[in-house]
Amino acid sequence: MISSSEYGSHSWELLVTVDHQHEEIQKEFLLRVTGDLHIGGVMLKLVERIKISQDWSDYALWWEQKKCWLLKTHWTLDKCGVQADAKLFFTTQHKMLRLRLPNMKTVRLKVSFSSMVFKAVSDICKILNIRRSEELSLLRQSEDILKKKKKKDKDSKEPVTEDILNLCNAPVSSGLSGGPGLYSKTMTPIYDPLSGSPASSTITWFSDSPLTEQNCNILALSHPNCSPETLAEMYQPRTLADKAKLNAGWLDSSRSLMEQGILEDDQLLLRFKYYTFFDLNPKYDAVRINQIYEQARWAILLEEIDCTEEEMLIFAALQAQYHISKLSISSDAQDFTCESEADEVEAALSNLEVTLEGGNASNILEDITDIPKLADNLRLVRPRKLSLKAIKPYWFVFKDTSVSYFKNKESAQGEPIEKLNLKGCEVVPDVNVAAKKFGIKLLIPVADGMNEVYIRCENENQYARWMAACVLASKGKTMADSSYHPEVHKILSFLKMKNWTMSPQAVSDPESIDMKPECFISLRYTKKYKSKQLAARILEAHQNVSQMPIVEAKLRFIQAWQSLPEFGLSYYIVRFKGSKKDDVLGVSYNRLIRIDIATGDPITTWRFSNMKQWNVNWEIRQVAIEFDQNVSIAFTCLSADCKIIHEYIGGYIFLSTRSKDQNETLDEDLFHKLTGGQE
Repeated sequence: MISSSEYGSHSWELLVTVDHQHEEIQKEFLLRVTGDLHIGGVMLKLVERIKISQDWSDYALWWEQKKCWLLKTHWTLDKCGVQADAKLFFTTQHKMLRLRLPNMKTVRLKVSFSSMVFKAVSDICKILNIRRSEELSLLRQSEDILKKKKKKDKDSKEPVTEDILNLCNAPVSSGLSGGPGLYSKTMTPIYDPLSGSPASSTITWFSDSPLTEQNCNILALSHPNCSPETLAEMYQPRTLADKAKLNAGWLDSSRSLMEQGILEDDQLLLRFKYYTFFDLNPKYDAVRINQIYEQARWAILLEEIDCTEEEMLIFAALQAQYHISKLSISSDAQDFTCESEADEVEAALSNLEVTLEGGNASNILEDITDIPKLADNLRLVRPRKLSLKAIKPYWFVFKDTSVSYFKNKESAQGEPIEKLNLKGCEVVPDVNVAAKKFGIKLLIPVADGMNEVYIRCENENQYARWMAACVLASKGKTMADSSYHPEVHKILSFLKMKNWTMSPQAVSDPESIDMKPECFISLRYTKKYKSKQLAARILEAHQNVSQMPIVEAKLRFIQAWQSLPEFGLSYYIVRFKGSKKDDVLGVSYNRLIRIDIATGDPITTWRFSNMKQWNVNWEIRQVAIEFDQNVSIAFTCLSADCKIIHEYIGGYIFLSTRSKDQNETLDEDLFHKLTGGQE
């Protein structure tokens, strides 16, 4: 007999399945509960019934039908909405996950399946010793890419064995972040700033980290390039629609892995999602710099981003420099502790920072009462639809964020022929150093699309000054901004890398240094030239970078990648409100671009700096954005969930709030407020 107090009308039976490894002990338990019993009480009752002596602290209740964790242990079953039909699982919050890093290495480690993805990525980065975890996220590969891989695996007779770095002993505890790795809050240098290898004396400070010195080298140093055959088998996007597939699988940062259908030992990609690399420093960021370099390298090799033949040879030369330096280090054990080289790396870093939105605070005290201006004889090129381009010389004056041009220098006191406001425009380099062509392509937003204007400069120095002014003006900045002079310097150094001349004694036999040029160049160019021709051209380009230390070669590679017109654009197929056809939306760190899906030409650009608000209508899955001057747009996303684009916009705005005087703790609540879209 059961007493009436125990078997009251308001009590009921709850089925809980326990995820434990003991085969001989039952896994399903029926608990008699009441609606006012809190979640912690359910867990206590359950552990008493299981009668297994073990640490249950990492276990929590997972509600299968609702796909949610019951983590608020003080909430009652009534408050959670749990009733008799609920199927609950008592399972660990931390589970094994396989992560494919940008350098194509796979690591296996324990990750929280109950934390929001933003927090889980932060913990992963601590284990892997990657600072600025907010720039990364987890990506699920799209079905099309996986189908191609499976087909290739079936075609190949030998089974593919994956080299996995096992970090499963990473220290994790419930509610705490992952182990510290080699992540130094005190900012004591933990890497050699020239070779990028861990400073061995510091490795023992973090003895509880699963990252040994050897593992650290695996993540901080690049490895021999893959064979051309492997490269040919990898997914290579041919069209904008193909590129849109690459960005469809980003996980929702505001939900947990388990809520998004990720299972134990699944494989995800850990990638840099936001292309704003803040505060890169080789003394602490060897792993981070290497992984950014690798992500850039693969993007170029697989043609996820377009570049010219001249640029492709520079990228190949910088990779070759890395390859050759590694060979010379292993054979000669060269000493890279020269102070001047260390200064070069610091200089490269200060140049690199220019590509991030921040300027240098020490230069802010310039005389801003008189904004500098440029005035030069340049040529204007107007594309004409039915005839050749019209090229005419004019007197150009650059002031504030506008370019005006006049018939000649004498008429500059009067009204200009035309004044072009560059705020919000697209600035595209149109350069061929070998042919002495230094052009700037300006795509200026107008009411019915984009006004296309080309400006031709006479030489490198003139081009660098005008190009830097145009880039800053497009962001709404003038030449008085502290980042103007470093931008000029950066453009000149990039042109210098492009400007190589063949010196017979300098180009050694490519076979003598064991270089396979097909490993450094995308397939489009390997089909165009013979292997020996390519090797000679790469070594010819290599002369300009042959003296660089390894880390600087990587930084220059990242810098060159950032200089490409398409850098930082993530593509999505969308349908704009009122439109009858699909378009591509490019999302960048500071703007949105509407692109014609057939031609790839930009139609309109909207800057984040002009944005007043953005939101999502979740019923019809439509993103709506309001800009200054009563401009508003709305679109539905066809190639991915609209939440992904919403999170991209909010994420970039969140990253723009970072400053160097902050400590490295992030305002997680602000991130979710800007990206969540649910409030």
